Amino acid sequence: MVKVTLPDGTGREFDMPVTVGEVARSIGAGLAKAAVAGRFDGRLVDLDYVIDCNGDLAIITMQSDAGLEIIRHSTSHLMAQAVKELYPAAQVTIGPAVENGFYYDFDFERPFTPDDLSAIEERMHLISERDEPVVRREMKRDAAVALFAEMGEHYKCEIINAIDADQTISLYVQGTFMDLCRGPHVPRTSYLKAFKLLSVAGAYWRGDARNKQLQRIYGTAWADVKALKAYLHLLEEAEKRDHRRLGKELDLFSLQESAGGGLVFWHPLGARVRLAIEAYWREAHIQAGYEFLYTPHMANLELWRTSGHLDFYRDSMFNPMHVDEQDYQIRPMNCPFHILVYQSRMHSHRDFPIRWAELGTVYRYELSGALHGLFRVRGFTQDDAHVFCREEQIEDEITGILDLTLATLGTFGFKQYDVFLSTRPEKSVGSTAIWDKATQALMNAIKKHNLDFVEDKGGGAFYGPKIDVKITDCLGRKWQCSTIQLDFNLPERFDITYIGEDGGKHRPIMIHRALMGSLERFFGILLEHYAGRFPMWLAPVQAMVLTITDAHRPWAAEVRDRLRAAGLRAEADLRNEKIGYKIREHTLKKIPWLLVVGDREQEQRAVSPRDASGKDLGLLPLDGLIEKLVLQARERRI
Repeated sequence: MVKVTLPDGTGREFDMPVTVGEVARSIGAGLAKAAVAGRFDGRLVDLDYVIDCNGDLAIITMQSDAGLEIIRHSTSHLMAQAVKELYPAAQVTIGPAVENGFYYDFDFERPFTPDDLSAIEERMHLISERDEPVVRREMKRDAAVALFAEMGEHYKCEIINAIDADQTISLYVQGTFMDLCRGPHVPRTSYLKAFKLLSVAGAYWRGDARNKQLQRIYGTAWADVKALKAYLHLLEEAEKRDHRRLGKELDLFSLQESAGGGLVFWHPLGARVRLAIEAYWREAHIQAGYEFLYTPHMANLELWRTSGHLDFYRDSMFNPMHVDEQDYQIRPMNCPFHILVYQSRMHSHRDFPIRWAELGTVYRYELSGALHGLFRVRGFTQDDAHVFCREEQIEDEITGILDLTLATLGTFGFKQYDVFLSTRPEKSVGSTAIWDKATQALMNAIKKHNLDFVEDKGGGAFYGPKIDVKITDCLGRKWQCSTIQLDFNLPERFDITYIGEDGGKHRPIMIHRALMGSLERFFGILLEHYAGRFPMWLAPVQAMVLTITDAHRPWAAEVRDRLRAAGLRAEADLRNEKIGYKIREHTLKKIPWLLVVGDREQEQRAVSPRDASGKDLGLLPLDGLIEKLVLQARERRI
């Protein structure tokens, strides 16, 4: 007799051992049709896994997160099978599921082309229609090595050889294709119908640039065709909003390869947006009680040795420069500089909290293949800040930082957040008491804001717990921007202290925090979120004055100048072009306000405005419109 306990607490009894799939069928035909795997006593297993003892069982359906991951991993095997059938000389390496899809790396004698991807995808559908069973096999390590060596799959041999000799290896077989895998997988290839191959890129074996470069084919897979079509539509929309394309079309920035990869050049219009972002940032920080710092872009290499970056962050740092018999390092972080400012004088317990902020530009070495528009660059500006406080001030400071974080993100139009609390890892510095106190302070601050959060147990850095905030853009994509990190390590490394009420020396708590992260990356997120149509307060050109004929140029120029005098970013198009052409051109440039001036407007010293939606508001007095636009910009309306 075998008893299976289901998630709702109900039990089912069977006279003999039973498979997971049979349990699903006993519950109902609908569940059996949707099932792709099971979780028995906490372990993911295939549908044909035999249950021969009492235990807890959850049926994994294809619509669940776990089910989607199984579908995507199974589809990566389907793709590898198709590649091997079409190109037998290709060697397979690894092919995991990733967010929204999967990839597989291949070693092949020539680059895969778009035509190859089409052929591979067609073969995948053919294999799906063949409805081949997917069967799990197990064997000892050495036998598995011998099997894959005979098949000529040298990468698989290398993977297996890294496993302990006494371990049992699991394999999955479908048709003539066999792959090393932990599983579970769908039971038959016919379960895989909703997939699409997306692209091919280079990838080094095991992610090491010293190894051979392989070809990585990316794809996406979903539970059904409807979900696949929805995702492909999302990709199309994301392509329209690609910040690299919009940045070029709207003349906002460029990445000049002749100057070196990953370096951003802000053009005048992009710089206007950046200045608006920075102006708000400074204003918000002044109101929150911060002081500003400006620190150098480089320092003696020994500073980075003291901070620990030289030991733990070296691969992401540029090579040092040798000047006057000393090595200077361009900065990858701002925090050591803020500590040096702290050390420049003695501090008392009365000084705290100390809140210092800096828009500090840093430089990090990224592999050229990892660079991606504004999202992954080698030089960028962090909206960095560090708070020095006493232990009893931690919770108030974290609460204040969260206030500022949510207000800032909300001002830019982001109202939906995912919050993560990362706690003490196995290896860490600092006492248990301070970790517990700090972690509780972070948790209390989150709860004060009524925020749901996910606790990442053991996911904190070795030097302190942290809060991460991910924003959701208009396409539902998640972006990690804000982080609040407690640090018990750097105060120790730099031996910074303050004089307490007892007259003795005490160690302050250091809090690292960024609200937007990198200005470059945040700008790219904003650009895609708004598809280049920034809110009026951020727009590089807030109002464009358009003449109907040359006779209206004097009044148009005066309108522009009065808008500028009111603090608005205004331009005038005085060209001898048809007004319809001008309106279309500047609408495509995504300018929020178009102000048309003709005979009637000039006579009445007025304008005829069109707003961002294209609505014609009719004839309006200029003074009233200026007042309206100034208020809209000042209030930072979204």
